Amino acid sequence: MSDLLDRLRGRGWRMTAQRRVVAEVLDGEHVHLTADEVHARAVTKLPEISRATVYNTLGELVSLGEVIEVTTDKRAKRYDPNAHRPHHHLVCAQCGSIRDVHPTGNPLADLPDSERFGFTVSDVEVTYRGICPNCTSA
Repeated sequence: MSDLLDRLRGRGWRMTAQRRVVAEVLDGEHVHLTADEVHARAVTKLPEISRATVYNTLGELVSLGEVIEVTTDKRAKRYDPNAHRPHHHLVCAQCGSIRDVHPTGNPLADLPDSERFGFTVSDVEVTYRGICPNCTSA
């Protein structure tokens, strides 16, 4: 479970009703919603919340480092609240669903010096692709 709300309160982030609703919608495990999905869920909790407010709040959360923008293929950006626990993503090539995965090992160490081309590598993003069980059975 994401601890997004607790992290934001700990930072002293001004928790307006709109910001709280966006954070509540994003809070959870394996959450990778598009901005439109965040807006649709937020409207059920706070009908007057605007699309612009949702987009602005998502932008603030990304700037704060509390939410990660995830882009896979040419699909819409998705927002991942699990910004403080290193992980990779498993993406369904058919429906686009995304799951957080935590493989063992160190993918940064797996890149040999000969393939670093002089770079000082500080981070790695791995995306596993496949077909999810829902799409396999369909």
